[in-house]
Amino acid sequence: MDLARVEIPAPSIGTQQKVVDILDRFDTLTKSLTDGIPAEIEARRAQYGYYRDRLLDFPRKAGATRSMFWILDIGSMSA
Repeated sequence: MDLARVEIPAPSIGTQQKVVDILDRFDTLTKSLTDGIPAEIEARRAQYGYYRDRLLDFPRKAGATRSMFWILDIGSMSA
């Protein structure tokens, strides 16, 4: 078999251009995701840390510190 005589069908130039355009858009989306997702994850971590710290940082009033035993009234329980 002479490979020089084998005819390989190829899509028209218009169809090839459509395929190239689709692949370019896919490449752009993929790059956007691989760049954007780590940045978004880091932003969400920072946001979570900020709100976690805000929620768990209770303002303390003078004389407001009590032991857990006093709060639960364990000290008054008879043995």
